[in-house]
This record gives sequence, C-alpha cells and structure tokens, in this order.
Amino acid sequence: MKFILPLLLAASLQAQLPRTILFVDDNDVLYRPGTIKRVLEFKKHSPDPVIVPEKPWEGMIGWTSVYRDPKTGKYQLWYQAYQERRKEDKTLKCVVCYAESDDGLTWTKPNLGLFPFYEEKNTNIVLIGAKGAYGDRYCNSVVFDPRDKDASKRYKMTYYDWAAGEKEKGGSGTHVAFSPDGIHWSKYEGGIVSKTPFGNKGMQPPFADESPYWEETRKDGLVMKSWRIPIGMSDAMDVFYDERYEAFVSYGKSWIPWPDGGLIWKHGMARMQSKDFIHWSKPEVVLTVNDNDPPHLEFHTSPVFPHRGMYFSLNQILDRGAGTIDAEFISSRDGFHWDRTFARKWVIPRGPSDKFDAGSIISSGTPVITDKEVRFYYGAYRGTAVGGVGLNSQTVGTKDYHSGVGLAITPLDRFVAVGVNPIAPVKGQKKGKPQIVNTIGNVTLRALDLTGVKAITLNANASSGSVRLEMLNEDGYRLRGFTKDDAVPITTDDIAHMPAWKEKKLSDLPPGKYMLRVHLEKADLYAVTLK
Repeated sequence: MKFILPLLLAASLQAQLPRTILFVDDNDVLYRPGTIKRVLEFKKHSPDPVIVPEKPWEGMIGWTSVYRDPKTGKYQLWYQAYQERRKEDKTLKCVVCYAESDDGLTWTKPNLGLFPFYEEKNTNIVLIGAKGAYGDRYCNSVVFDPRDKDASKRYKMTYYDWAAGEKEKGGSGTHVAFSPDGIHWSKYEGGIVSKTPFGNKGMQPPFADESPYWEETRKDGLVMKSWRIPIGMSDAMDVFYDERYEAFVSYGKSWIPWPDGGLIWKHGMARMQSKDFIHWSKPEVVLTVNDNDPPHLEFHTSPVFPHRGMYFSLNQILDRGAGTIDAEFISSRDGFHWDRTFARKWVIPRGPSDKFDAGSIISSGTPVITDKEVRFYYGAYRGTAVGGVGLNSQTVGTKDYHSGVGLAITPLDRFVAVGVNPIAPVKGQKKGKPQIVNTIGNVTLRALDLTGVKAITLNANASSGSVRLEMLNEDGYRLRGFTKDDAVPITTDDIAHMPAWKEKKLSDLPPGKYMLRVHLEKADLYAVTLK
C-alpha cells in the first residue's frame, strides 16, 4: 500500500491548481539534454546570529522552531538554551526559551516571569525539565494548529525528557505540551508518548520475553541504568501537520545497530505519526547512511518540511571524527522514500573558525515561506554539538558568540537549479579538436493536462543568456506559433517570468495534454508553475 499510495496522490495533485513543479528530482521531466543539476547554497543574512546568547541561562543556544502568523506577520521563535555553570537545579540545565519579532530580523526576548533562573526572576524561559529525572531534557519543536477546536491546544510542542518512574516505568522519550499562545505551556500529564533507547551501547537487544530495562552497579556504587529498545526515536525530533496523511508527523534521529547487531551504533532518520498528538505510531526507520558515505559519517537529525506537494529536509550530517555537523538537501515524494542525489553538498555552509556557526549547523523543520523567499532559521555552535564539548565556552555579555540562531535565505522555490552543462556534446564538434563549450540545453516535461490552466510562469535566471518556452503536443510534435523561434526570449532574473510568443497566446491552445519544453541558453531553471 505504501508504494501505491504515492502514485495515487501524485495523480490527484496534478489536477490541483496552482501547481508548481520543482526540479529537485526528475519525476516530472521526460528528458533534459545538455543540462546539469546543482543544489543551491543558501545566502546568510549575516555572518553573525540574529538571536545571540546573552542571558545567564544561555550558555549555548540552538534547536529552533519558528512560526510566522500569516495575518499579522508576527514571528514567534522557540529555542533551546543549555548551560552547565549552575547545577543545583537540574530542571534549569536545558530549557526552552521564547523570542518574537515583527520582521524576522530584529528579535526581542520578553521578560515573561514564568520560570526564574535562580536569582534572576525575569526570564524568557517557557518550559523546563522534569523534576527528579535521571537525565537531561532536550530539544523542542512547535507546530501551530488552527484546526484544533480547543483554543488551549492551538500550539503543540514535542520535546525529549525523562519520566520519574523506576525501572520499566522510568526512562526517557518523546513528551508533548500544549499552549494557547506559544508562551504558557501545559505538559501532557501522561508522560512519555514514545519511549527512547538509552544506555548500554553495543549490547545485544533483549529477548522478546525480557524487560528492556537493565541496570548495573559499578565498583564506585553508581547504578548505571539502560532501556534496551531496538527501534525508537532518539533525543531530537521535528514535527508538523501533514495534510496528505491527515496526521501530525515527526521526523528525528533514531539509533541503528552495530554490524554485529548490538544496540546504539549510528543515527538514521525515523518517522512516526499521530492523529491526536498523544497517541503515536511505532517509529519507523526510513533512511540511513549508504555505501557512498564515508564510515565516519552518520545522520544527526533530519528535520522535514512539506512544500509544493513534496517533502524536504536539511538533513544534518555528523562527522564523528571532526565533531562537525553540516546540512544537506534531500527530498521525498511520499515522506518514506528519500532522494539523496545531493548528498554531502552543504546548503548552509559553516562559518569561519571565529564565528558562531563554525562547528555545527542545527537545521530545523520550520522555514518561513513568503511569496518571495524561504527563510531558514538555524541553531549553530562554534564547536561540536555532541559530547558536551565546548558547551561552557560562551562568556555571557560579550559579542564573541560561540552559538546562536542564524538566518539563511533562498529565493522562493530555488533549491535546485537545472543549468546548461558546459561539457555536453556540441553539434559540429570535430574529433581531435579543442572542446567547444556547450551553451544550450532544454528541459522537456512529461505531457501535462493544461485544461483550466490560464497562465504559466517560469522561475529562472536568464540574466546571462535567455530562456524560451516551446509548446509541443502530447506526442512531442511542434505546434505552429509556439516553437522556440516564436517564443519571446526571457533575459532577466525573476521567480515568476510570464513566457510569451510573438503571435500566439496560451489561450489559443485547445484543452488537452501538452509537453512544455524550456530552452536554456546560459541560464538556470528552478521551477514551472501552472495557474
């Protein structure tokens, strides 16, 4: 069923207008001779963070989630703040903080007074860890849910924390919380909604008739506790509401076993879903590193966001040797089967060694998408995000930032470009002669039903060349008045070019199926939209 469903969904989506075709994969492409694809590197708004660590509870900050109200334009952002200077109260070691902005560039941290940080009464902390827990609270992901009839649950959060119970009843896992405004949160009293494996790295999984709980008393008397769960989400996840599956969907890191079957080796990408945000399906591993990845690499976490009928992730790649985390762009048509064509091509480059984002890029699954651009707010560390190294290096009150929340931007729908391949074969090239540089190519789409389509726009950069749209019938024959020579050349850079022909209009075509052929000359194509 999982393989059939995406095909049915794709057929239904094709009938919906407007429809934007992205070229992150070749699903809609019949062929594209003379071209080559490349993933785009996003442009940083600034080399410095837009949200900086400046409070006593902000030893290191990261793990962001953002929401922009489409009516008011107001931004709300939640981020993790971690510190180890004060250890008297473990609930304050790793907290969730809140910031807001009118433009997404200048942020304020309101004094909410909800949770004091020791002597400091006015803080922007909105959620703290559980009392009496064995380990630390971690991460945060927020989704705004206008569908919920209960106004007190319009904002929903997933996070990682611990249960206070003993043995089997204890352990760690995914927790959830609810809020009417994104500021005042109520934790779900039922505790863990999806349990997480913890401890005993390399140990074989328990037998089916055994308890997953295991403990060992060390020589110094310290009791080491483990919960040996073969498949489960780890300590970071990102959630959104998926209209396709009519469910909340969470993606995050999940441990995969060692070559001998022992637990907790490397992280992969796992998925689970829920109709009510409380009862979740069993986590399912959907993607891991492959034969092309160096052995020292693994996933860190994989935040996913839906867009244009597809799923995308700025998938975090952890280098266990160097301790660095980078973000690659991956895509999926159904949320289960993922395309890593652009593996290890970093879309948010780490900064210079003296910048806040020199070591770790902590992407999120909540980009802000406007009618002109896509904004990615990301957490970042100057050092590593694993093992606690460097987490106390920030000196509060200085501008020598060791972490922060950064902003990277790309124009709307510009994730992957189809451009001209300069080394593609050229007509007239003679054997033994210097290679002629190729300057042209085309992208021909599979036949599309244009019934009801009033306009076509092209997201393309033709500032160094030209783009022309040619129309063919569904069998690939040319149509008079709609050829390449009849097309008015596009020679500028725009996310919504309106292609035209010298003597014809799109409305002159009778209803039916047609092929679109986009001719490129020293130009890049990002998307085609049918309206």
